[in-house]
Amino acid sequence: MIEATRTRAVGTADVTGMPVVLDDLSELVREHDTLYDWAAEQPQPRAMRGRAPVYVATLPACGIQVVVRHGWHGGVLAPLTADRFRRPTRAPIEMERSAALLAAGIPTTEVLGFARYPASFGLCHVDVVTRYVADAADLGMVLAGLAPFVDCETALSATQRLLMQLASHGVIHPDLNVKNILLRPASGGVEALIIDVDVVRWDDNRAPSATMRANVARLTRSVRKWRAHFGCDVTDSRIAAFSDAVTAELTSASGPHER
Repeated sequence: MIEATRTRAVGTADVTGMPVVLDDLSELVREHDTLYDWAAEQPQPRAMRGRAPVYVATLPACGIQVVVRHGWHGGVLAPLTADRFRRPTRAPIEMERSAALLAAGIPTTEVLGFARYPASFGLCHVDVVTRYVADAADLGMVLAGLAPFVDCETALSATQRLLMQLASHGVIHPDLNVKNILLRPASGGVEALIIDVDVVRWDDNRAPSATMRANVARLTRSVRKWRAHFGCDVTDSRIAAFSDAVTAELTSASGPHER
């Protein structure tokens, strides 16, 4: 675990968090049984959904606005495993990798803490708390024309910069899709963030070109699937141009991008 975090027992639950939020998270579990139950009761500034509703709320003591999501399995076994996990769950991994990416200068959401609650058969449920990113939209929303603050070309340029950062550090996201890239207004333009980072694989010795090829292949496949489902106006030629552009930029880069 990250050295700065602390873990505290609250009844049958355990709460892990950064010091700035640990008292808040612990008290909320004590009063509401789970963080997710508390967050679900709060007025929502915007609708957010993952595999299940994701809630935005403000921690009462420290005043930090957070996103609270309940952990669910994906994949073919999801109907069987549902929201039950073996300890330690993937929450500690997500917290560690989020901190590592931020320390490397790669934009991502900051995981502030998590809480685990006992479930049947020795398993557990888990809620994860991240710092809320205001005025943001995922790449899928942008491509579908649902994010008025940013146009498609600006979003793709920001995504290209993110891919360069990932390549320079050997970070592969095996589930890099249009929902796992978040765009937000930033000074001088728009910034792209990578999210759902518990699955990322990090290898500083991997060639940047190999990292780039893997990430671009996954992302462009996702763009095509998104287009098929939602009819967004991103042609095959535009997808190819995007892929060529990031490859060309990587080839022309020098210094830490070349190993």
